[in-house]
Amino acid sequence: MFEHNSQGIEQELTVFVPMDDNGGLPIKLQRLKLRNDSSRPRRLSVTYYVEWVLGEHRESSQLHVVTSWDDEAQALLARNRYHPDYGDRVAFAAINTPADSHSGDRTSFLGRNRSLSNPAAMEHVKLSGRTGAGFDPCGAIQVVLEIEPGETTEITCLLGQAGSTEEVRAWVTGFWDSLALETAQQKTVEWWDHLLGAVEVHTPELATDFLINRWLRYQSLSCRIWGRSSVYQSGGAYGFRDQLQDVMAFLHGYPELTREHILLAASRQFKEGDVQHWWHPPDGAGVRTRISDDLLWLPYVVAQYVRTTGDADILHTEIPFLDAPMLEEDQLEIILTPEITSERATLFEHCRRAVTRSLAWGPHGLPLMGTGDWNDGMNRVGVGGKGESVWLAWFLIDVLQGMVELSELLGQPNSSQAYTQERKALIERVEHTAWDGAWYLRAIFDDGTPLGSAASKEARIDSLPQAWAQLSGAADPDRTGRALESAWQHLVREEEGLILLFDPPFETAVPSPGYIKGYPPGVRENGGQYTHAALWFAMAMARRGDGTRAAGMLRMLNPIEHARTPESVWRSG
Repeated sequence: MFEHNSQGIEQELTVFVPMDDNGGLPIKLQRLKLRNDSSRPRRLSVTYYVEWVLGEHRESSQLHVVTSWDDEAQALLARNRYHPDYGDRVAFAAINTPADSHSGDRTSFLGRNRSLSNPAAMEHVKLSGRTGAGFDPCGAIQVVLEIEPGETTEITCLLGQAGSTEEVRAWVTGFWDSLALETAQQKTVEWWDHLLGAVEVHTPELATDFLINRWLRYQSLSCRIWGRSSVYQSGGAYGFRDQLQDVMAFLHGYPELTREHILLAASRQFKEGDVQHWWHPPDGAGVRTRISDDLLWLPYVVAQYVRTTGDADILHTEIPFLDAPMLEEDQLEIILTPEITSERATLFEHCRRAVTRSLAWGPHGLPLMGTGDWNDGMNRVGVGGKGESVWLAWFLIDVLQGMVELSELLGQPNSSQAYTQERKALIERVEHTAWDGAWYLRAIFDDGTPLGSAASKEARIDSLPQAWAQLSGAADPDRTGRALESAWQHLVREEEGLILLFDPPFETAVPSPGYIKGYPPGVRENGGQYTHAALWFAMAMARRGDGTRAAGMLRMLNPIEHARTPESVWRSG
């Protein structure tokens, strides 16, 4: 809700996406209330303006966007028939009152060498009325309002998309009624209150309460799960590991969402057990890779879901597999649209195939790193097929424990015993191979060179294996304590409020760990603060029993704490 007062007019704009029981409707509503606080009648024009994209980039799609005006709905329509997936969809913009004029021509609206800060249309009596093909497309609708002194009036602007012109008319005319708008707004507020209020924490840190209560779950759902977008990465694809991690935030408040996404993710698994690193709906085009951790997030999240909800029935749900050519020996990845097979299997079988494919060991008996584990930028460490990941070993140990529990729930003692033995043997191999004297190694290159060793010049210590030694609950307690202490000493910079992923950053390392070296030292995964990993570190400290340090780390990570002064905003932004 935005409020403003100028020229004697009190203005209130409420923006929301109406919700129903199944989630958000494909329409955005903007309710504008205007109150005339002056002593004379006022005659005002209100113009609603949008620029159509109807594709990935406006620059590439604008030539194909065709606009038209629909008298019945009093709506401006826009179509891009050339879009490969959504060519039959209709976008629309409307105001819930008869329009005085409209335009689909951005050039005539803005004027020559002008911009939205000073559009030529504001100097004209009405808009051009031009729609059709061949224009630089926009959607502009104008209404004229007359408001008496002390009087309040309101209009609602609608923006959305539908399957047909008839459906557009139904949406628009359905919101002409002010009661329908009030009901939609109230239902939307109640929907969000129910979801965001499901879990509430109270701590001595008010900034922590502000962040955790409502805001993080709102962001996780709207940005990460629905939008799948961010300021620097507006791709719209599902990441196999990414959204599986995200939906764990809703295990307590919205478990149906978690369940639904688990089944969706399982449907993006190849019959051989590996998965699409990312994919785009609706046709499922995506990438098949040699990244080693993606597939394990399925059994990890399934185990967490069953532990939390008690819904063991999900394990019996049958889901199909994907079929596509395997990667050639010299291929690291391939973008393709796989077929959905007729073969179906239970969710537990999908988890089993993921784990079975991951039980592939390098020369030291540790999991193969492939072309990246959690850190995709380390895509050259195991590119030759021999490099091993210590972090992945700890993660796999945790996953195996989950498979033990799921096997027992399903009454499969032989499977439970087999996973228990695999887990025990892997723990022994990690302790034998990966301990570096004061912390655990991060990985081992194809040629046997250790990564994350005290003898290394770059990336001597990485937080991931130290944190997951604790989080897996499997490492030697004395070593774990020493590893976390080492990570604290080397990676936590209290005065600067930073928790580094590893240190020192990569610059000239040989052998090369991969494209991570393309990031400047200290930026993103190359030795900067990567919040995901830093949170694992804080979790490990908490589970270790060091609540003081864990709370201090959360304080360092909290963006509210970096916004207390203009100087800290500038430095952290």
